[in-house]
Amino acid sequence: MKKILVTRKLIKSSEEIASKKFNVKFNMNDKIMTSDEIVKESNDCDGILSCITDKIDSQVISKLSDKVKIISNFAVGFGNIDINAAKKKNIVVTNTPDVLTDATAEIAILILLGAARRAKEGMLWAKKKNWKWSADFLLGKQLKDSRLGILGMGRIGRAVADKARSFGMQIHYYNRSQLHKDLEKDAIYHKSLKSLLNISDFFSINCPATKETRHIINKETLKYFPDGAVITNSARGDMIDDDAMVESLKSGKIFSLGLDVYNGEPEIHPEYLSLPNVFVLPHLGSSTLKTRAAMADLAIKNLEVFFITGKCSNIVN
Repeated sequence: MKKILVTRKLIKSSEEIASKKFNVKFNMNDKIMTSDEIVKESNDCDGILSCITDKIDSQVISKLSDKVKIISNFAVGFGNIDINAAKKKNIVVTNTPDVLTDATAEIAILILLGAARRAKEGMLWAKKKNWKWSADFLLGKQLKDSRLGILGMGRIGRAVADKARSFGMQIHYYNRSQLHKDLEKDAIYHKSLKSLLNISDFFSINCPATKETRHIINKETLKYFPDGAVITNSARGDMIDDDAMVESLKSGKIFSLGLDVYNGEPEIHPEYLSLPNVFVLPHLGSSTLKTRAAMADLAIKNLEVFFITGKCSNIVN
């Protein structure tokens, strides 16, 4: 029986499945492992079931035992792993695509609505118990008949588009390439990011994290948005230059911001917490029982299939 290290706690049903298939080292206290702990605990293992909170960079990979042949990441993203270093050491890296698409898209819509309708301010007023109705009380932005710009029209971006259509939004997008008409539906493709930003009353970031997308929303690109735009990010935190965003929020150039991800999680730019026009969640994108179970089960299946066949459909390197 193959031996694996599971770096974070899974839900009970998934841990039971893993225990039936492998000899498992569980992280019972769910404390985030240090790089040295990952290396040490995986020393006698054939594989690692890692989490997005684990930093498995080139230095960690260089120290891993030659016995480790696969890192199965419990996430659709894999920016926490140096996949090129892993490939050089003949370690396969896998992810868990598809199963978290709808849950993450639902959170993208939630932060869009929360930012547009001033939910943070509304909650604060409700807690005070002394608010008074007036015709101009907490006026927000309406989604219907507005233009939604989507950066990244992969599985999640397309799911966001489908859900946004039900609110009567017009879909625009920028992608590495234009989608086939069957996938594009009625969405309007833009050949440049600037073109997309110019018309985005609302803007949803749904692209993968790469060197090219780091701080893609910055002091310069923020100028391209229509005045009073609403921006949301449910992808990865480093897409946004925080200082530039805070400046735009304070000036009113950007009406509001919705975040499910941010730089340095769980740390966050302090002004995001103090500004009234920032609606923040603690990275809940895939956080439903159904989705987390499906993610874990797929991560386990990736390990099982690889150990049996030496291959896997979800290899990312």
